[in-house]
Amino acid sequence: MSVAWDDIGGLVDAHERFLAGARVDSDVRDPVLASWKRCRAAGLEPGRLYIPYEPDVALDERFMRAAEPVLRKLADSLSELGTTVALCDGQGWMVKRLGGNRELLARLDRVHFAPGFDMSEESAGTNGVGTALVERGPVQVVGREHFADCLQPFACAGAPIRDPLSGRIEAVLDLSCLRDDGDPIMLRLVKEAAQAIEARLLEASTERERALLAAYRQATADTGAGVDGAAGLGRIDLAVLREKAEALLASPHRTLDEVNLTGGRSAILLRRPVVGASGESGVVVEARILGHPTPVDLGVGTRAPAGHPPGPHTPGGGSHSRVADHTHRMAWADPTADLAQALTPHPGTAHVVSSPSAGDTPGRLVLVGEPGVGRLALLARRRLELLHEAGIRIGATLDVTRTAEEVAEIAVPRFADFAAVDLPDAVLNGEEPEVLGGDSPLRRVALRSRNDEPRLYHVGDAFSYVSSTPQARSLESGRAVLEPVLSEALGWFAQDPVRLERVLAAGTHSLITVPLRARGATLGVVSFYRCANPEPFEGDDLSLAQELGGRAAMCIDNARRFTREHNTALTLQRSLLPRGRPEQSAVEVAYRYLPAQAAVGGDWFDVVPLSGARVALVVGDVVGHGLHAAATMGRLRTAVHNFCALDLPPDEVLTHLDDLVGRLDRGEGWALEKSSAESWSIGATCLFAVYDPVSRRCTLTRAGHPLPAVVAPDGTVDFVDLPSGPPLGLGGMPFETAELELAEGSQLVLYTDGLVEDRHRDIDAGLARLRAVLAHPGRGPEDTCEAVLDALLPARPGDDVALLVARTHVLGADRVAQWDLPSDPSVVSRARAMVTQQLAAWGLSDLAFTTELVASELVTNAIRYATGPLQLRLLRDRALICEVSDGSNTSPRLRRARTEDEGGRGLFLVAQLTERWGTRYTPHGKIIWTEQPLP
Repeated sequence: MSVAWDDIGGLVDAHERFLAGARVDSDVRDPVLASWKRCRAAGLEPGRLYIPYEPDVALDERFMRAAEPVLRKLADSLSELGTTVALCDGQGWMVKRLGGNRELLARLDRVHFAPGFDMSEESAGTNGVGTALVERGPVQVVGREHFADCLQPFACAGAPIRDPLSGRIEAVLDLSCLRDDGDPIMLRLVKEAAQAIEARLLEASTERERALLAAYRQATADTGAGVDGAAGLGRIDLAVLREKAEALLASPHRTLDEVNLTGGRSAILLRRPVVGASGESGVVVEARILGHPTPVDLGVGTRAPAGHPPGPHTPGGGSHSRVADHTHRMAWADPTADLAQALTPHPGTAHVVSSPSAGDTPGRLVLVGEPGVGRLALLARRRLELLHEAGIRIGATLDVTRTAEEVAEIAVPRFADFAAVDLPDAVLNGEEPEVLGGDSPLRRVALRSRNDEPRLYHVGDAFSYVSSTPQARSLESGRAVLEPVLSEALGWFAQDPVRLERVLAAGTHSLITVPLRARGATLGVVSFYRCANPEPFEGDDLSLAQELGGRAAMCIDNARRFTREHNTALTLQRSLLPRGRPEQSAVEVAYRYLPAQAAVGGDWFDVVPLSGARVALVVGDVVGHGLHAAATMGRLRTAVHNFCALDLPPDEVLTHLDDLVGRLDRGEGWALEKSSAESWSIGATCLFAVYDPVSRRCTLTRAGHPLPAVVAPDGTVDFVDLPSGPPLGLGGMPFETAELELAEGSQLVLYTDGLVEDRHRDIDAGLARLRAVLAHPGRGPEDTCEAVLDALLPARPGDDVALLVARTHVLGADRVAQWDLPSDPSVVSRARAMVTQQLAAWGLSDLAFTTELVASELVTNAIRYATGPLQLRLLRDRALICEVSDGSNTSPRLRRARTEDEGGRGLFLVAQLTERWGTRYTPHGKIIWTEQPLP
């Protein structure tokens, strides 16, 4: 089928625009674009390639025996279609080429697509062989999708061939033809052929296992063993013996091990070689239960057949292969059955078989597998344990930095010798992550190292990865990148050649980098290095790293989302808390607010100036945490300010707050019921105190809140015996007040329960500790706050804490003037004279005219409309305060007088001549007050 492949998706000029630096993401398939970027980072030039040649490229005999029948059949089926079949090794060097017509072969020879040449991406650019190796999966490259100009006349499809046990890529299979002869079915054909070769490799392994098992069966038959059970071993003992046998099987330099069993018994494990009839060699691990003369055989691991040199890392000198995450299966045979028929071996799985034995001797347990099965079993188990522990430990706290540290701690040293987690600042701050590219700015958040080897960046460093590095490629493609040999990874060196040369010299030799992707977004990248461990990372390690990175990414994203919600609630709460200290002279205040580490709560405090130079001190705590608690706190704080503006007594303020919370609760419940959401109740505690610096009297009331503390000037500490009212929102109960007289310089300490109570300390112990800390005379409010927090709070408080410390001042007699007046109109003129005289004594004669007019109007109204004794009082505070009190509960109101009215303009004049005015009620009447700014 002839198709204009290079016209699809705008590829006509995409290649040229890419080389010019333009973005072509919408025109080029993602795998092809990723390959182009790798080629450009490697320094390849599309118009000029240098492809290395090696004359003696070969694959081992075992692999070729499995591959040749599949290759011949595939080449025969494509003989008339102008397609060639190429087999390359695991590094991309071409080993064999089959099929294809004369024209195609000649053109392929001209571009060096022939046996002996290197078809890796680093040499030949984007192509079916090299790109399949890097992508670790099947790929198809057509026409202008090739990076090199000389390869653009061709179409190709490649697929890696893996060892069915270790997962390592042993070779690459490729189908190539002229571009116009290309067909999408090529990708399916090459995938099926690769799978057929892998199946033949698996079958060959099974045959060797059967031969080895037969050899072992013959060896046990020669010893004259009879029929019996398994020495009375339970399932736990058998599992322990098998695990220890696998460990011994994986240790080429060990021959003995002792195992403790249940019931006080023990077993001795012995490792010895065994050889099959066709030259297969392996290792058997036998167990001798103490008190039994005949051993229990626990494990057999095969080695390479005769004529094949053993590898350096496998038990008994076996070949270098690995099995990751293979499940080990237990199978028990009938004691009277033929052993060979009882067991059907599966490569990479472990079989435990009960073999005949004589008399009262224990049975034989046989473990059969591919070369290095003991080592592979241990690796598989350790990886499963690592993932299990990662699922438990990673994400234990909803903190982004701590979660990243947990990822590095899990990986080192059990998986890697060095691990680093790099995240953008947006993720650290809980913000939505931006689309990360190869050059996106990152910050090193976590670092874990087995040794003190040199490293490029430290925790806290900000940087960007060069586009050719594995980390940048990983961020760009969203896929993990494996660099098994860092000394050959030129893109990795580009980050900092001088320093990375030192890193390499220190022993760092292998790298896996994994993008941290969760919910469709890339949050950062984690890098795993090997230094002390001599084995490089391989394909099975890549799978484990991806699984670990996936779990880490989800936990980091959960922590990021929590951080965002926490910051939002904290910002809302801080915006609703007081900003700075209000102007007032009654008390000197210091305060602290510490949000909970886990979630923002609804604690608040306030200092509200009142009329008559008084001040209100408020501390409250809304039940619950999060945005709902912070929003409720804002409502209550606003309500407190409004009620204070009305000059209500403390118990009436709490009564109105109690009614408000009840209405909010009923309103929220209705709204949640309508939205089918889970309902919750609103509740709060509150402590309200009013201090008068003239009388030194303090009136307090509370609604379910902890008792306030009073620190006398001599350091004596008392908790005010204040009646306990119900928390706000319950309704139906009145609030009681207590009144006490405070000496000048006393400290009133108000706080929320998070200061004195947590899950590790009851409130009585907290109050005792608070009393001890406060018992220090001469300390200012700021010092008191610091001392209290240092002594009572942990580094990461579990609940919000609000602390308010107020040191009392007194408005002295030289700043207060008051006169008792009879209810007689003739006294008005005398009141004006007394006001003028007092202002002159205070040096405020500039305010005399206005103040005597205000005092005259207020006294006249009190005489005309009120009853009881009258009193006129002047206070020189931050403002000049004029007060007139009487025994009536009726309050004047401001109104606009009509033209024909003879009265009604006095209060209007007072409001115009003063800065503020109002009315407050007392137990015996009311007070009309005004304030004027001082000159």
